[in-house]
Amino acid sequence: MGSAVAARLAEHGCKVLTRLDGRSAATQARAAAAGMTSASDGEIAACDIILSIVPPGEAVALAQQLATAINRSAKKPVIVDCNAVNVETIRTIEDIVLSSGARLVDAAIIGLPPKPGTRGPAVYVSGEAAADLVVLGRLGLDLRPIEGPIGAASALKMSYAGINKGLTGLGAAMVLAATRTGAADALRDELALSLPHVQARLANALPDMLPKAYRWVAEMREIAGFLGPDHPAALIYEGFARLFEHIATDVQGEGTEAAQLVAFAESCKVK
Repeated sequence: MGSAVAARLAEHGCKVLTRLDGRSAATQARAAAAGMTSASDGEIAACDIILSIVPPGEAVALAQQLATAINRSAKKPVIVDCNAVNVETIRTIEDIVLSSGARLVDAAIIGLPPKPGTRGPAVYVSGEAAADLVVLGRLGLDLRPIEGPIGAASALKMSYAGINKGLTGLGAAMVLAATRTGAADALRDELALSLPHVQARLANALPDMLPKAYRWVAEMREIAGFLGPDHPAALIYEGFARLFEHIATDVQGEGTEAAQLVAFAESCKVK
């Protein structure tokens, strides 16, 4: 998502900086292709707007790194946290950012990464400093301000992702179980008859999830935290976190269950 957003901004004439020290050759190549320029922490701290787009488990650490650099800088930018974190986490990030003198916008990216010819994804923003992001709309981002303080956009993201990715997790779990017990074809055929929209969704969502499963682990735990430790549904999302962790391990290893999910998805397209 980060490189695609950077490419959209660069296409509209924005200078986009990023930190590439210690990053892999593949990451550096993606950054170059997206029009990003390698920069130091100090150079990034001197920017007008900083977008934080990382896996949710890295969001707090990045906020701390940025705050350290901004503390040494005369410039006090607006930091836009676009990560899939819950309300408690974004408030922790807010405390870190405000301690540096910078301002924070809570953002939720909903939709697929930007592609040429498309408007999306939607970028919902909340918090007082959201009014300072008008320029990003002129640079190609589909900004959608929502009423509410820091935490409002994150609450939307948690709720939406809980439904969207939760459905994918539920489908993956049941497809794997059906495959293991020899019921996959019957499941496919019944979905086609009684829930064709679900079958069509799984045909695309299951293979699309596989390379992202490792990123969804922390996100599911953020959603569990969003629900709260005493809410019974939090256990569902902790279960999804373990499921996606299991799938990610399989993808990096033998790939047996990944192949089963792909096979089911492909069979849905044939029928």
